[in-house]
Amino acid sequence: MSADRAFLDTNVLVYIFDHDEPSKGRRAQGLLAQATPGGLAVSAQVMSEFYVTVTRKLSRPLDEDAALEAVEWLGLLNVVAIDSDTVRAAIATSRSARISYWDALIVSAAQAGGCERLLTEDLNHGQTIGSVRVENPFHPAP
Repeated sequence: MSADRAFLDTNVLVYIFDHDEPSKGRRAQGLLAQATPGGLAVSAQVMSEFYVTVTRKLSRPLDEDAALEAVEWLGLLNVVAIDSDTVRAAIATSRSARISYWDALIVSAAQAGGCERLLTEDLNHGQTIGSVRVENPFHPAP
């Protein structure tokens, strides 16, 4: 497990392109700018969700070419494959942590990718699931 490696959930990446959330967009961009080489990971699931969200769900969606370019950039990060072991781990995590299967698949991919932290808005800030600590990068500082 790499102490410097963080797994990025879809929602964090989408804010970079969501003009309706400029504050979160700046924060998300800052996370990418501050990352150490090899310090960020995503999965094929995140890349897929990202493409659908930025082209279909934003009030001002990206055109498909710009979205493809962004997905290609995401492919330069550490990309965790989703295989049968990851799926089985996600099913177990979903049951034990009582979270949705899709969130558990993100957690399992983060673990498979050697990530200590998962950056997401979708789970409880500060929660630890398996070996992964959940951090909401938009959570107000204490």
